[in-house]
Amino acid sequence: MIPPGDLIQTVNGGTAYATFLTLVLAASTPLFNASSIAANVIGATNDLTRNVAVRSWSHNLAVTVGIGANAWDQLTGLPRPAELRPFEAINGSQYAPATPGDIFYHIRSDRPDLPFEFERQLIDQFNGSVKVQDKVTGFRYFDARALQGFVDGTSNPVGSLIDPATRVNGSIDPNGAGGSYLLTQKYSVNLDKWNQLPTDQQEKVFGRTKPDNIELPDQAPADQKPHKQLTTVIVNGTQHDIVRDNMPFGDPSEDEFGCFFIGYSAAVWVLQQMLDNMFIGVPPGKYDRLLDFTAAETGNYWFVPSLEMLLTIGGN
Repeated sequence: MIPPGDLIQTVNGGTAYATFLTLVLAASTPLFNASSIAANVIGATNDLTRNVAVRSWSHNLAVTVGIGANAWDQLTGLPRPAELRPFEAINGSQYAPATPGDIFYHIRSDRPDLPFEFERQLIDQFNGSVKVQDKVTGFRYFDARALQGFVDGTSNPVGSLIDPATRVNGSIDPNGAGGSYLLTQKYSVNLDKWNQLPTDQQEKVFGRTKPDNIELPDQAPADQKPHKQLTTVIVNGTQHDIVRDNMPFGDPSEDEFGCFFIGYSAAVWVLQQMLDNMFIGVPPGKYDRLLDFTAAETGNYWFVPSLEMLLTIGGN
């Protein structure tokens, strides 16, 4: 059971279902203050989570809310966390777009009706103050595999290592203390093209064996590196971890297949370095070959307030 309370303590929970909801603020009028209404709903997120989770504590409803840089001031009125900034498109060897988004909800559970009910009540509470920019409903695929058949998220920190990787250190940034930076990207996956690649070549792209998830040796600095190596950020001998909770999504009848990437970090620069490694390459030009089979369709940075900070937002 995941107890209600701190909204980012459960990011490593590995639930079976998730909804990824990106919202933009509606226009305000003299008689309709969209920012004020939305702020009140955001500040009451923990109460709504409890009210829905009580229907089945054992199925682990957990909710994270993130706020974008462009909406931070009007939604919170709080000092800005030091690294909070808009996502900027990457025009490297491959392209990563920046897309609109003011508020983001990561809603997850071990049964699909709880995220559905949370979302239903959430949208009712927003009462027209937001518009849905993008929504993805994801699912855990077999033993936490991506649609390409490889285990996903195995490099996540565990136990006592989660907090240093995901929570902002208040002694470094008092404005962000206890919160987390969040990167979200929706990727489409070309499964037909991927499945034409022999398994041994797929393993070179990922940097792991496909059946049993064994890491392959890292490549030399000047050589083409696998996805696993490019997404590991090491600076001056120190590895800077993030927590991923990616999920596949799709509709076979529409030939739609994809992955929603979601990564929590104590620092935006770690997330940005990972993206630069992937889309520009190390060295430049030797980009992540997984991008030959996937395409980023969205891109956003968010700040996830700590529970203490969250409860100060709006009139709650």
